[in-house]
Amino acid sequence: MRCVDSDVHPMPRRGELVEYIPEPWRSKYFLSHRVGEQIYYDAPDYAHAYAMRVDAFPPDGEFACSDPDMALRQLIMEAGSDIAILEPTHSEHRLGEATAAYCTAVNEWLADNWLDSHNNWHQRWRGSICAAIEEPQSAVAEIEKWAGHPYMAQILIKAEPRPSWGDPKYDPIWAAATKHDIVVSCHLSRGEFETLPLPPVGLPSYNHDFMVTYSLLAANQVMSLIFDGVFDRFPTLRIVFVEHAFTWILPLMWRMDAIYERRKSWLNIKRKPSEYVKDHIKFTTQPLDYPEDKTELSRAFEWMECEKILLFSSDYPHWTFDDPRWLVKHLPEHAREAIMFRNGLKTYKLPDTVPVLEGQVRVF
Repeated sequence: MRCVDSDVHPMPRRGELVEYIPEPWRSKYFLSHRVGEQIYYDAPDYAHAYAMRVDAFPPDGEFACSDPDMALRQLIMEAGSDIAILEPTHSEHRLGEATAAYCTAVNEWLADNWLDSHNNWHQRWRGSICAAIEEPQSAVAEIEKWAGHPYMAQILIKAEPRPSWGDPKYDPIWAAATKHDIVVSCHLSRGEFETLPLPPVGLPSYNHDFMVTYSLLAANQVMSLIFDGVFDRFPTLRIVFVEHAFTWILPLMWRMDAIYERRKSWLNIKRKPSEYVKDHIKFTTQPLDYPEDKTELSRAFEWMECEKILLFSSDYPHWTFDDPRWLVKHLPEHAREAIMFRNGLKTYKLPDTVPVLEGQVRVF
């Protein structure tokens, strides 16, 4: 095992997911409810390819990454990832119960169409337990239902619902995650307009400022987890931020530590904030933001101790796909193995070996 991909997006074929949505939500909401206004997505050639790799669309006309066999060929055989963490995209709906119903459907669909013996004969796919964090009771039920599945590797939540994660209302979710020793990952989402992350100055206008806003959203959740004592209440809880970028965590750690030093007598946390980050939180490498002067990125990697907090991710099948053979060249040599696979093995409780696939490209 030499490459663990922490961010791959499987998609259902047309109409395939409907049968999994429980009633009454199937009939009264998803089959009759008009999709609300979404933020403008200005990815290259969006009208044609929907921000996906053009070559990721299967010949039958279905959506990109809807064919497990094609995904295996492009991602595993040709790019060199050894195991892929599948993160089905589900948006936040106006009604929390609708989001919960959708999560129930996605989990059933993923188990039946990607993690079954027919499509996962090679043992390269690992799934995500989608959970509606705004509905803790439903989220816990999904975790309890799927945590024992041999190929479910993480709990997948979104960061948009309010209040922030330090609120005790979410404690049942953290308790279920630690009970089953399964990592909780948060992937950015693109829901209905008013469910998008709300900056202090109001809703963003375009995709470019929206994407930057997601780093601010993640930063606020990091601060809430630490300063509201979540990691002290749940000392074995592990969190992964997927596709929220990561270079911002370095100045945030500096700032949190500075505040802690000046106000520690008023705080109830037990350690420096940066120590919580390095022990409990990880970030995926995609998107890799870097300045024109690559030495500045190298210094940032060193200062943040990147080998402790980063996981490789490709974001397949999006147009922003980072080939692991390309990405590894941008990492400090001493941190390459940790980021490309060792951290992934530990985070997701993965095996050290998988069955050999003749002809597979290897990253190392």
